[in-house]
Amino acid sequence: MNALPSDLEIARSATLRPPAEVAADMGIGEDLLEPYGRQVAKVDLAAVEALAERPAGKYVVVTAITPTPFGEGKTTTAVGLAQGLAREGSRPVLALRQPSLGPVFGIKGGAAGGGHSQVVPMETLNLHLTGDFHAVTAAHDLLAAMVSNHLHHGNELGLHRIEWRRVMDVNDRALRSIIEGNGGPMDGVTRQSGFDITAASEVMVILALATSLADLRERLGRIVVGWTREGQPVTAEQLKAAGAMAVLLKDALKPNLLQTLEGTPALIHTGPFGNIATGNSSVIADRIGIRSGDVLVTEAGFAADMGAERFFNVKCRTAGLTPDAAVLVTTVRALKAHSERFEVKVGKELPPEMLAESPQDVEAGVANLRKHLEIIRSFGVQPVVAINAFPTDHASEHEVIRRVALEAGARVAVSTHVAEGGEGARELALEVLAACEDEVSFIPTYELSDPLETKIEKIATGVYGADGIDIAPAARKALAQYTEQGYGELPVLIAKTQMSLSHDPTLKGAPTGWRLPVREVRLAAGAGYVYALAGSIMTMPGLAKHPAAERIDLDAEGNVVGLF
Repeated sequence: MNALPSDLEIARSATLRPPAEVAADMGIGEDLLEPYGRQVAKVDLAAVEALAERPAGKYVVVTAITPTPFGEGKTTTAVGLAQGLAREGSRPVLALRQPSLGPVFGIKGGAAGGGHSQVVPMETLNLHLTGDFHAVTAAHDLLAAMVSNHLHHGNELGLHRIEWRRVMDVNDRALRSIIEGNGGPMDGVTRQSGFDITAASEVMVILALATSLADLRERLGRIVVGWTREGQPVTAEQLKAAGAMAVLLKDALKPNLLQTLEGTPALIHTGPFGNIATGNSSVIADRIGIRSGDVLVTEAGFAADMGAERFFNVKCRTAGLTPDAAVLVTTVRALKAHSERFEVKVGKELPPEMLAESPQDVEAGVANLRKHLEIIRSFGVQPVVAINAFPTDHASEHEVIRRVALEAGARVAVSTHVAEGGEGARELALEVLAACEDEVSFIPTYELSDPLETKIEKIATGVYGADGIDIAPAARKALAQYTEQGYGELPVLIAKTQMSLSHDPTLKGAPTGWRLPVREVRLAAGAGYVYALAGSIMTMPGLAKHPAAERIDLDAEGNVVGLF
């Protein structure tokens, strides 16, 4: 089989439709578009109300089994599925997160899809797009500056424990822990702080979950930047920062309209971190997209235990939308990795023996697939297993996956969308359309009225498969404090590794006989949830020895080169 051209070469060969033409397919007029150059447009927030009376399309989320360091093609599958649905006569709309510059210049790459299943223009999508990430960075750091300024001018509110750090959209390990104000008396109060990557900002999650400009403004005001000695929260509203933050984010709240290589509409908006945040694109994009076509295809970050759990328990509740089906992406190589018979490392080629035909190795790793199917079914949603096919796969290995999926009562399809675009995803599209006609009895993991500790325990035991939870004394004290202060009915998130169903990245497959340690609990009052930390979570990645940034450049004509 001939090797595919690079993603960038494939993207540049595409003939793009004018944004107004793409929007017209969605029933969105030019009066609701704000052009950003020739190939991208923002959709005005008035579109939500303008489309409100139209019937809602089907709502499909794309998730995956526990990933390997290489990723298993979740975004690519979502793009391919949208293209495949269009080839089957449906009117699909795609809603995805925007890539962060950190991974783009790091090692993972962008989030535009791959091969013949990409969102374009590829360079624009992966490099700044319309500046939404920079708006989030500016709004977040404005609040940080106003915190420091408040301290410098006497700390009238009595801030004692400050939790609001700074952010930037570049991987830089040297900024994880810093000392600010390390100068003279006019340089601010000296204290320890640090930076996170912009995707990990609570402001990014607020942008993703806000349902309107008024809701955005209210959520920004609720941000808790720190606590007084008496344990009372100090908010962005009290610091009089929320209004200026809303001004910086006003345009960023509007979704970005792009298209796939085959001209399918794609709403690209927000990019919350998948470990400590929701890991889903915006509620506003979904509210527009679901009334702009027959099927809205969206994606949830990382695997079903993380992004999909948050999609179901947090985003669907906020958006007021009910899912119709879930696509579970798997690959032969990932299941072989979960067999624990091979050593897979970031930046290293796959072991040659891992590419040899071995249905037995796939069979040894299918416990992870079964567990993720169980997770999706626990929400009352019909799963469709998408086998993201690679040229090194063998039919006998696909057959193992097909058998396991069917035994679990799921639909299944092999998809070759990377090599063949929408044509290669037609089988998957047909299975998804069939799944959307199945009866759905959507059941969240917990009730909002449940105590915070109970919510955490229900996720740990009912989703991850833990035997129980062990809460550190400080975390238990924080849970009691949040409940007393009126935050007890918020949803919960659990910040943990994406590399395992458990908190331990070394535990592959579907581990049993373990308990989830909750070492710390934090409040994201603006976003509207409490999150528990289980294990060590890195919120500011570092660069590899040879990051992608070394290979990205401009040629003599000013064209980007070296981008994937």
